[in-house]
Amino acid sequence: MEYRIKQCNEIQLPEILEIFNEAILHSTALYDYKPRTMENMQTWYAAKQQGNYPVIGVFDFDDALLGFASFGLFRNWPAYKYSVEHSIYVKSDLRGKGLGKILLREIIKSAEEQDYHVLIGGIDASNTASIHLHEKEGFVLSGTIRQAGYKFGKWLDLAFYQLILKTPKYPKEDS
Repeated sequence: MEYRIKQCNEIQLPEILEIFNEAILHSTALYDYKPRTMENMQTWYAAKQQGNYPVIGVFDFDDALLGFASFGLFRNWPAYKYSVEHSIYVKSDLRGKGLGKILLREIIKSAEEQDYHVLIGGIDASNTASIHLHEKEGFVLSGTIRQAGYKFGKWLDLAFYQLILKTPKYPKEDS
């Protein structure tokens, strides 16, 4: 499969919305019940822009979005400023074709370039494909919150995977 990697912009919001909503309705990748709206996406995208967080897309050569990845604030206290939580979403009919690996590697690269130290993924514990992908890229299980969510008539366990990066070279305690 041939593809291109680039930053997403507001033009891709309808495609991002479609990928998000498919995941909400048919998977446990998101612990949401209701599809998101375009207004939700505009607010989400504005927050990414304001925080200088990437929204990286993988595109086919017709410029159709095949999947995307991003990261954002992990927790809202100053001492967490070097930790970010990431997410990766690939169109349902294209999963298992290596696009998640491409996006994860791009997110790792972006986090290092922005001097973050810990990249965190909250993954539904039954999502063995995502867990395997993260483990192959060096992520380790840092803990599981049992029965953290309830969706599709069952309790869901949330596993946290982390990758410790070599950055920043000179961390500071200022806010």
